[in-house]
Amino acid sequence: MRRAFPFPHLRWRSLVAVGALALAACGPKPPLRVMACDAAPAAPVRVAEDGQSATATLSVLTYNLEGLGWPARKGRSAELQEIGERLAAMREAGTGPDVILFQEMFSGAAKRAVAASGYPAIAPGPRRTTKPYMADQGKMAGKAKPLKGELGIKFVGGGLAIASRYPIVESALDAYGRRACAGLDCLSNKGVMLARIVMPGVPAPIDIYNTHMNSRGASGVSAARDGEAHARQAIAASEFIARTQDMAVPLIFGGDFNMRHSEDRWAGFSEYHPLILVHELCVDPKSGCEVKMSWDGDAPWMDTQDLQFFADGEQLTVRPVRVEALFDGGASGPQLSDHDGFLVTYELRWPTGMTAKRTCGGD
Repeated sequence: MRRAFPFPHLRWRSLVAVGALALAACGPKPPLRVMACDAAPAAPVRVAEDGQSATATLSVLTYNLEGLGWPARKGRSAELQEIGERLAAMREAGTGPDVILFQEMFSGAAKRAVAASGYPAIAPGPRRTTKPYMADQGKMAGKAKPLKGELGIKFVGGGLAIASRYPIVESALDAYGRRACAGLDCLSNKGVMLARIVMPGVPAPIDIYNTHMNSRGASGVSAARDGEAHARQAIAASEFIARTQDMAVPLIFGGDFNMRHSEDRWAGFSEYHPLILVHELCVDPKSGCEVKMSWDGDAPWMDTQDLQFFADGEQLTVRPVRVEALFDGGASGPQLSDHDGFLVTYELRWPTGMTAKRTCGGD
C-alpha cells in the first residue's frame, strides 16, 4: 500500500524550501583548503617614529552570498560565479579582503564561488550532522510547526565558511541545534564557527568568528517563536566564544545577525555579547574611522543584518579604521546578492617589546 504524504497541507513555500535544501544536500562538499605556514605572505608592519609600538592592518569582509539553490532561488549561478571571479581578481591584484566571512553557502554554485575566490586557507562551518554543544536545552515555547519547516531534520549544514589569505592554524565550530531554531531556518544546521589566523610579523594570532542567526519574517513563524530561537542562539554563540577564544589575542565577530529593526533582539544579544560594535564606534566622527558608505540616522546598525564586533587582546589591540560596502551596485561592483558586502579594515597595534606568542608551526 502506498503511504500517504504525512503533511498533505504543507504550503508551497515550505515545499520550495525543503526541495531546495534537499537538492543542496546532494551537492558538492563545502570547500576546505589548508595553507602551510611557510607559504604565508608577510604582513606589512609599520613601526612608530618613537619606536615604542608597531601596527599592521587586517581587512575583514562579511558577505551573505544568497546561496540558496533552486527552486527557492532561480538563476543564481551566474551571479555566484561572478562573485567568485571578482573576489579572485581582487585577491590577485592585492586589493581583496584579507579574510572573508561567508554566509548562506548552500548551493553547489555558492560552494564553487567560495572555492573560486582562490583564497589559500578556507575553513567550513557546521555540517548537516554537526551536533550542538548545548544539546540538553528544553523545548521551545509553544508547539513545533512542521508545516513551517520544524521537522526535526537538518537537510544541509549552516552555510558558513571563513576564507583567509593568512594561515588558519586552529578552527572550531558549533551548531545551534533543533531546539534553538524556528520555522524554515530549522531546515539548515545554523551555527557559529572560529578560525584562528596568524599573520607573519604580528606577534599573536587573531580569533575570527562567523555566524548566521535565525531570521524573522522569513522563518514563517510567529515573532515570539523566532525571537526565542534568536535569543537561544545568542546564548549558544556566547558560550562557544567563551570556550574557544584566547583571551590574550584580539577577537573579531562578524556575520548575518538578523537583528535589523528589532530592538528586542538587540537587547537580548547585547546582554550576552559585551563586544564593541564597529558601526557604533565608526558613527562617531571623532573615532578616526573612515566611513566610505552611506549611513542614515544616528543608529545605522539598526538598518542592516550584516555586522562586525571586536575586542582587544592583552597587548595586541584592534580597532576599525575604515568601513565600506562591497558589491553594492556602485563603484565597488554590481549588486550580486540580496546583501551588500560589509568590509572593515582594522588596525592592529602592539608594543615593539611584546614577546611573540607561539603562532604557527612552532614559531
